[in-house]
Amino acid sequence: MCSPSSSYRSITLQFLFYFMLFCIVETREHVERNGPNISAIFVFGDSTVDSGNNNYIETPLKSNFAPYGRDFPNHIPTGRFTDGRLFTDFLASYLGVKDNVPPYLDPTLSLEDMKTGVCFASAATGFDPLTAQLTNVISIQKQLEYFKEYKTRMEVYIGEERTKKLINKAVFIISAGTNDFGINYYGAPFRRQMYNISTYQEFLLQQREKFLQELLELGAQKIGFVGVPPIGCMPILISLYSKNALMYRGCIEFLSSAARDYNRMLQIKLTTTKIHGVKIVYLDIYKSIDDMIKNPQQFGFDKVNVGCCGSGLIESAFLCNPSSFVCSDPTKYIFWDSIHPTEAVYYNVFQAFRPMFDVLSNN
Repeated sequence: MCSPSSSYRSITLQFLFYFMLFCIVETREHVERNGPNISAIFVFGDSTVDSGNNNYIETPLKSNFAPYGRDFPNHIPTGRFTDGRLFTDFLASYLGVKDNVPPYLDPTLSLEDMKTGVCFASAATGFDPLTAQLTNVISIQKQLEYFKEYKTRMEVYIGEERTKKLINKAVFIISAGTNDFGINYYGAPFRRQMYNISTYQEFLLQQREKFLQELLELGAQKIGFVGVPPIGCMPILISLYSKNALMYRGCIEFLSSAARDYNRMLQIKLTTTKIHGVKIVYLDIYKSIDDMIKNPQQFGFDKVNVGCCGSGLIESAFLCNPSSFVCSDPTKYIFWDSIHPTEAVYYNVFQAFRPMFDVLSNN
């Protein structure tokens, strides 16, 4: 004969079982009714987010060879300008849409692969159309055309209504501007003959605004704009602009100042952009990387002003190649080559951005 206590335990266990079953069914029905918060990730911009599109165009600015990719899964040089993953790859995994964001131009991608997002970015491009022309890469406007092409292909594949919902619930990341300053304005003479730095910053913001408006017209509703990093701290620009680059490798202030001013103007523009149903956030990459440079030990870094590849002073793209010396531990370096951060930095950037990603992913 069962004791009162054992009967009580039995009833309690049955209650817990049915309660858990109810929760599982209810959660499943909720997901089926409303779908996941994020359907896909779409990426536009430059080498900070290019996952390999430059592999498929005629440009010298590629990274689909060793030692690039040495810390990527299976040690594959994918065309990412770093030793491993980009912050957008960490974001895609965090949002639960895919492990890594593939390049749109990869001919092996299936439509099913593309459905959860792709990258349209191209290393060395910028908001200024001239920036892409200088290095024969994919302009921001062309990236937008590729997205329109993607949208058409999806409409054929899954239908217009499902494509519309997919785009409405996707996260869009735009990361560009660095090359407009580093390669175009300060590297080539043409824009400095037409603009002072303030008017050029305004010009870039106008180009960004045109891009945003077209993106909104195509259905984007969750958008993250990445600012410009502290470009004066890039090893290659320290090497070019320091009076004694071998002895003194401090950041070049006038370059970083241009980035800060641009970012401030960008934040003001984004703050005043209010569109019903649309979320637009500013992703502060300047502060994130600046914090790592100023407090390297706090983040586990030892080297802040040279890259891991080659001498670390000027090497990037084809100058960082299979014959190059490579440091033994990239996680101790902020820069992988003379321009681009390591995977360790991109992971920290992702962590710094997480609160804003959460804002975008909430319905």
